[in-house]
Amino acid sequence: MKKLLIYIGLFTAVLTIPGCKKYLETLPDNRTVITSPEQVTQLLTTAYPHASYMLFCEAMSDNVEDKGNTGVGIDPQTFLINTQTFKYQDADDISADGPIAYWDSCYAAIAVANQALSYCSGPDSANYSAQKGEALVCRAYAHFMLVTLFAKAYNPATAANDPGVPYMTTVSTSVFNKYDRSNVAAVYQKIESDLTTGLPLLKDELYANAPKYHFTRQAANAFAARFYLFKRDYAKVVTHATAVFGSANPANLIRDQDAFYGMSYDDMVVYYNHASNPANILLQEAPGTKYPDNYYSYRYGIGSEINQEYFLSNNVTGGNLAVSIYGAGPQYFNFPKFKSDVTVMSLLSMDEVLLNRVEANIRLKNYSAAVTDMNTWVSKNISGYNPASHNVTIAKMMSFYGLPQDQSMIETTLFMKRITYMQEGLRWFDILRLDIPVVHTGSPNFNTTLVPGDKRRLLQLPPEAVNDGMALNPR
Repeated sequence: MKKLLIYIGLFTAVLTIPGCKKYLETLPDNRTVITSPEQVTQLLTTAYPHASYMLFCEAMSDNVEDKGNTGVGIDPQTFLINTQTFKYQDADDISADGPIAYWDSCYAAIAVANQALSYCSGPDSANYSAQKGEALVCRAYAHFMLVTLFAKAYNPATAANDPGVPYMTTVSTSVFNKYDRSNVAAVYQKIESDLTTGLPLLKDELYANAPKYHFTRQAANAFAARFYLFKRDYAKVVTHATAVFGSANPANLIRDQDAFYGMSYDDMVVYYNHASNPANILLQEAPGTKYPDNYYSYRYGIGSEINQEYFLSNNVTGGNLAVSIYGAGPQYFNFPKFKSDVTVMSLLSMDEVLLNRVEANIRLKNYSAAVTDMNTWVSKNISGYNPASHNVTIAKMMSFYGLPQDQSMIETTLFMKRITYMQEGLRWFDILRLDIPVVHTGSPNFNTTLVPGDKRRLLQLPPEAVNDGMALNPR
């Protein structure tokens, strides 16, 4: 396992991650002296986590069941991670799809962001303002992902006492530093400071050649909407989500699943995570991931029970979902989202922004606005959409779920998000944020319930974190 940080003499090794160069004209290497804003912009391409959280987040969620397959033909390392995280064991494998690799990748991204910031603070710092903005937002994003996965979900009543993750703001020059986890409230405060300082500095024109591989203003606002949903600042969720859409109709930006599932399978797996797809806001490569090659065939994944409950049964709209499962049977059930050997993945997308705004408006009692956005989603996700019969209403949601108004609306929103992001790991973030119980049953003789407040909701810190002075998460 790499050290927690990428130290100043080694940070440029991050720039050699395979595949990154295709999005740059040139890259500074360890012999290059960075002397221009353009070179800092190039450097910042590597200030994003280039590892995937999808395998372990999906396996921990309630989107999976024991399909009983043996894992023959599947990458053995990722199969182990799938098994360990389904059983809420500490995943100790260091391959690119595991928690340890994701931790390392986030801190490597943070190290690059801090290195870039060091170039933005000289006497001509005004010329580097846009690069400073991107570096700050990158640093905020990586820390947010770390504190979300390796610490307790933000709770204003306990965040000041809940251990966080080290928030790195400088480039380390020593391999003997000890690091303080601080607390979740302090980490959130620093994330918010970096985000709100960096966002106004961004200049989209810098990214004309590959805008969806950088934090444009649209991408930064999408991240802000997610951050404030976790922070429970719902008015800001609405503000930032609305900024993402601008003057555009969200119906023209979210995934048109009815049209998408009319394409050939080969076309679907190319288009889903492609830069030309308007639903994708921020894309990044995860060069070492095996997930696109194996995601449909893990033992713990989407099986017959989930298919029946969510795709073959009635739903709140009363219509048939356009989203459908491919594969000859449970061993191969998949959604056409990933092309084998292609490691580009969408980190932020329009449907999440829309549904985050829906939930925020429900919390703010802006019910009419919430229902309007819900029916935007319905219009693109129901086969043969007919607004008269398929649009949701408050009464329709309450009747379907049998819950009070707000709860029924939240359940509808979570259902929409869950359907949209199956096999992408995003469901785990809602489970964390809302402390949703999860039941996992496997053969032989495995049965466990992840209850609210369960310590296993927190991923364990890598073993070497102890050497860096940090207490591990309790078990």
